[in-house]
Amino acid sequence: MFPHRRHRTALLAAALLAAALLGTVTACGGGTPTGPDAEEKPSKTAAEAQAGSKGFTLVATGDLLVHDSVIRQARADAGGNGYDFRRMLGAAAPIVAQADLAICHMETVYGAAQGPFTGYPTFKTPPQLADAVKRLGYDSCSTASNHTLDAGTDGVVRTLDAMDRAGLKHAGSARSAAESTRPAIMKAGDAKVAHLAYAYGTNGIPVPEGKPWLVNLINPARIIRDARAARRAGADVVVVSVHWGTEWQQAPDKLQLSLAKKLTASDSGGRRDIDLIIGTHAHIPQAYEKVNGTWVVYGMGDQIAGVMPDKRGQMGSAARFTFAPPATAGKAWEVKKAEFIPHAVDNDPITLVNLPRALENSPANAGYTSALSLIQDAVLSRGAKKDGLTMGR
Repeated sequence: MFPHRRHRTALLAAALLAAALLGTVTACGGGTPTGPDAEEKPSKTAAEAQAGSKGFTLVATGDLLVHDSVIRQARADAGGNGYDFRRMLGAAAPIVAQADLAICHMETVYGAAQGPFTGYPTFKTPPQLADAVKRLGYDSCSTASNHTLDAGTDGVVRTLDAMDRAGLKHAGSARSAAESTRPAIMKAGDAKVAHLAYAYGTNGIPVPEGKPWLVNLINPARIIRDARAARRAGADVVVVSVHWGTEWQQAPDKLQLSLAKKLTASDSGGRRDIDLIIGTHAHIPQAYEKVNGTWVVYGMGDQIAGVMPDKRGQMGSAARFTFAPPATAGKAWEVKKAEFIPHAVDNDPITLVNLPRALENSPANAGYTSALSLIQDAVLSRGAKKDGLTMGR
C-alpha cells in the first residue's frame, strides 16, 4: 500500500555487475597491470575515505496514542475483520519515504492477539499496529512511556514480540536484563545510528521487583553511560528518545530543561556523547532548541489520537534532521539541515493530515490554518528559527 523507500537494489546490482566485469577484464590482461613491475597506487587516507562518506536524513514522529476511538477506526478500516491502521496513518508515508531512518513513538502496549483491546486510562492496543508502522517504512520505535507497564510484564513481552515479528527495532523496554544492554543500532547512509529511550515514570505502577529492565526510567548518569556504550559498540550517531514534560504545557518544564542541558553537555574526549534528543509525552507541540550545540525537540506532540480535552492534543510535528559526516574520522556527525513538519488529526474518519500539503489543496480551511499557526508558535518559541530550523512538508 505504501512505497518502499531508500532501497537502491537496482543500482547496487549494477555496481556489482560492473565490478565483476572489471575483474574479468583485468584477469584477461586488459586492465591495470599487476605484479612486481606494476606501480603501486597509494591507499586512501582515513580523511580521504571519510570525505567520501554519505550523510543521512532522520525523521521522528510523536505519540501513537491509541484511544478507544482509534481502535474503532482501525476496526472499521479493516472491514470489521481485524484492525488496520494504515489508512489512518497514511499521510506519514511520504515523509518516511524521504528519510534514510524513521523513528516512531509506541506510546501504548499491546493486548493479546484476540483482545480485549482498551484505550485510556490503561491501554491494550491491537498488535496489528506494529505491522502498519513497519509497512509505512519506520525502522525503530521508542517504547518507554508512562504506559509501558499498563499490562504488566505480559504487555511488554507482547509488544516487543509483535514488533520483532514486524521487523521493527525498539528501544526503551526489554524482556530480559541481557536485552536491556543491547542498543538498537541501524545503518543510515554511511553511519551507524544508535537509538536509546527513557521515560519519566509509569503512572504509579511499580516496576516488578527484580525486573528493572522492563522499562528504562530517566536517570542522567545511566543515559550517558548507555550513550557511551553505544558509541563503543560502533555508533557514529546516538539518538535519545525521552518521554518527559508536563502534559498540556507548551513550555518545557524544569526536568526537560535541566536534563537537556546535562545530556548535551556530556562528552568523551572532546566529542559529544549524544547527537540528538527527541521528546514525547506532553500531547501538544513543544519547542525545538539547540542546546550546547545539539538539537533538542522537547515534544513532538501526538501523531495520532482520539478527540482530546484540548484541541492541541490532535496536533504535532514530525522532526527531520539531515546529518553530514565529519571531515575527520572519529569526530562528530553534524546536523546540516533541521526541519519540522506540522501535522494534525481529522475526525470522522480519524485521519492523520500533513498540514503544509493539505493547505496546498485547501488554502481556505480555517481549521488547518489555525492548527498550523499554533504548531509554528510552539515549535519556534525558544528561538529555533535563528539556528536554522525551517518548515518542511
